Amino acid sequence: MSGSHVHALTVHGHSPLHRLPARVKLVALGLFVVAVVATPRHQLWAFAVYALLVTMVLVVAELPAKFVLKRMGLEVPFVAFALFLPFVGGAPRITAWGLMLSIEGIWAAWNIIAKATLGTAASIVVIATTETPHILRGLGQLRLPPTMVAVAGFMVRYLEVVGDEVRRMRIAMAARGYQPTWLGQAKALAVAGGALFIRSYERGERVHQAMLARGFTGAMPDLIDDHADRSDWAVALSVPLSAWLVAALAVAA
Repeated sequence: MSGSHVHALTVHGHSPLHRLPARVKLVALGLFVVAVVATPRHQLWAFAVYALLVTMVLVVAELPAKFVLKRMGLEVPFVAFALFLPFVGGAPRITAWGLMLSIEGIWAAWNIIAKATLGTAASIVVIATTETPHILRGLGQLRLPPTMVAVAGFMVRYLEVVGDEVRRMRIAMAARGYQPTWLGQAKALAVAGGALFIRSYERGERVHQAMLARGFTGAMPDLIDDHADRSDWAVALSVPLSAWLVAALAVAA
């Protein structure tokens, strides 16, 4: 079979980005995000270049547009917050479409939306082209504390398990006539939330005891071979280094 296969977090494919080691992509992502954040908000041309770079990477990664757009919804809370800034910012103000808008608020909203969108899109590329175990392995190679890596790994592994538990509880409540249509029925929802917490905690205890019985010492065994050579670093760093050049020109302008 050919083509890419879409999973919850990862799009399996054979693009050049899929073949890059995880730690290389994580370093490239960090450098790119720092360059975007360091760019003055009024240098619109710089953000246009960043958007072009991200679009090129998305094309090279062969990610489905629907997949990317769906996951871009993660930034909706930031966008919603930013849209209020033109109305609550200070003077000076301008009139547009019959509304009094703060110039400083408009720039602040643009700053948040532009940088959040670019950072989210770049993160989606890395996550969608890298398996979760490889990301965890890359974080460990970059000297992230082992405890944090282990916690992140368990969170990802058991998030779907907890989600299934929530769906089963909702079905059970609906089968017993629960319809959350008025405030007085919120007690049942609170009780269900407490039960879910206890079940998750007890499950975690059982899993931890089982892992200790099998020799777990605080770190998962390293079963991934993802050697990175100079060509991998050159390919991955080409985009963030270009972004740093743009940022330098934008700051100097």
